[in-house]
Amino acid sequence: MLRLEKRPSPSAFWQWATPVLAVVLTMIAGGIMFALLGKNPVEAIRTIFWDPLFNEQFAAYSRPQLLVKAGPLILIAVGLSLGFRAGIWNIGAEGQYIMGALFGAGVGLALYPVETRWVFPLMVVAGIFGGWLWAMIPAILKTRFNTNEILVSLLLVYVAQNVLASMSLGLLRNPEGGGFPGSRNLGQIPAMANPELIPGTGMHWGVIAAFMVVIAAYILLQRHILGFQIKLAGQAPRAARFAGVNPQRLVLLCMGISGALAGAAGLFEVTGPSGQISIDFNVGYGFTAIIVAFLGRLNPIGILLAGLLMALTYIGGELASFMLGLPAAAIQAFQGMLLFFLLAVDLLTNFRIRFGTRKEAL
Repeated sequence: MLRLEKRPSPSAFWQWATPVLAVVLTMIAGGIMFALLGKNPVEAIRTIFWDPLFNEQFAAYSRPQLLVKAGPLILIAVGLSLGFRAGIWNIGAEGQYIMGALFGAGVGLALYPVETRWVFPLMVVAGIFGGWLWAMIPAILKTRFNTNEILVSLLLVYVAQNVLASMSLGLLRNPEGGGFPGSRNLGQIPAMANPELIPGTGMHWGVIAAFMVVIAAYILLQRHILGFQIKLAGQAPRAARFAGVNPQRLVLLCMGISGALAGAAGLFEVTGPSGQISIDFNVGYGFTAIIVAFLGRLNPIGILLAGLLMALTYIGGELASFMLGLPAAAIQAFQGMLLFFLLAVDLLTNFRIRFGTRKEAL
């Protein structure tokens, strides 16, 4: 008989070994899935994880894309991780990402055709505000009426998607676009563009912001009283209350920070890689960032590495779809396996597996 035995304290070894084991198990299970689809599993795994970085035929395009894809994932995941550590579950970062893009692009387009260096900073502020404002809806409902922030934030994603469609077809639609949905191309307007800072690297202001946020979050968690309160609230809520932590204030802070960072990610994306507001602007970064946050063990440095790994699966998945004919749904399932195995293997952090007879188990 197999039984689980509670550990006296979480295992430090398994806390760091769990992500590695989850990646290995994902590769094995993904290989089986690819084989069932009639593809060579070794070739598929190699195409996803190896070719984008080391195959010179594709690396010139793929390597810069690694930072382009990782930037928004890291920005959003770091914000989410602060709330998750405190037991505050913001699942609606995708909606906050959309609203950040809409607010930021809206400010820029309202000022068009003004050409001044202050336009882009104003758009950044507006994007941060848009994401923060959207996150405040579930936060205030949580603190005032004790609603479930998981459900409210998730449902607001679908509201944001409808607002996005409405804006693409209405208020923000390009008047010179021949009636097609979508805004002007912000990347072609110098005052609103977020171009590569170093050509051929994929480095833009969103990537720099992601690295800065990782450093700031690490310092916050390790050196600031707010970081201590966040960790204490998640690990021992009753002790946190006795220590004077205000749970309502913490909800507003964590939800606000995560919403603001998601909004910033949306703004940097719409002014850079995406280039315009469109019906299909959002590509699931807000949901994928949840996987990144947990894969990184809710640690800013771990999230940085996990964001790069997840970005690699995006690029490698696109390459595998093109080269091997793998369906996009299979790539999405492969990414989802990461979270599944991570949560499954994470059990070993707090429990030991013991073997014994049925009598011993009882």
